[in-house]
Amino acid sequence: MEKKIINALTRCPLFNNISEQHLIDIVEGAKYKLVKFDKKDIYILAGMPYRHVDLIVEGEMVARMVSLSGKSVEVSRLVGGDLVAPAFIFAKDNLMPVSVETEKETTVLRISKPDFVELIDINPVLRRNFITILSNIDVFLTKKMRVLSLFTVREKVGYFLKEAAGKQGSNVVQLNKSRQEIAESFGIQKFSLLRTMSELQEAGAIRVEGKRITILDRNKL
Repeated sequence: MEKKIINALTRCPLFNNISEQHLIDIVEGAKYKLVKFDKKDIYILAGMPYRHVDLIVEGEMVARMVSLSGKSVEVSRLVGGDLVAPAFIFAKDNLMPVSVETEKETTVLRISKPDFVELIDINPVLRRNFITILSNIDVFLTKKMRVLSLFTVREKVGYFLKEAAGKQGSNVVQLNKSRQEIAESFGIQKFSLLRTMSELQEAGAIRVEGKRITILDRNKL
């Protein structure tokens, strides 16, 4: 098994608390195959059934929900080690609510649903890890819906900066997304994001230096 595949598997929460050799034995016994996608390929469209169990080996995907008016909201980004749409693997209604496309050349490790069922049936650690993944998705979506539906634009920007600062362990936030990507993740226009960031800077809440944003006063966010 290639090293890049092993690295992706070890990053996947599905294989937490499983040794590398045991992990290799599990996956090789499942008769996996590798599927490659070019940059900007459509992985799946909203409304299509989800039929596989895919784990990203390398590359990046973005899931977006698009309204009838054409408004786009970025739901999540998936990178190496992430399972694609785990909540839809066993869903009775497994039609995808979002469209997913690749941001760069992407390779996924694909296991059939019957093989995956057998894996989690016989391995209690995998089964427990899978339940944890589903639980974390529920928590993530609950927070996402709260932010999208209840927060003002200013509150959304403040929430984003505080969360990013927490993850980076510093009041100096280094953005890893473009302004457009950040705006899409909160379902707002890029212009609204830029205007709000400018207002926050004028109010002394933040200092903006390209992709480097310093939080000066959390109480003003």
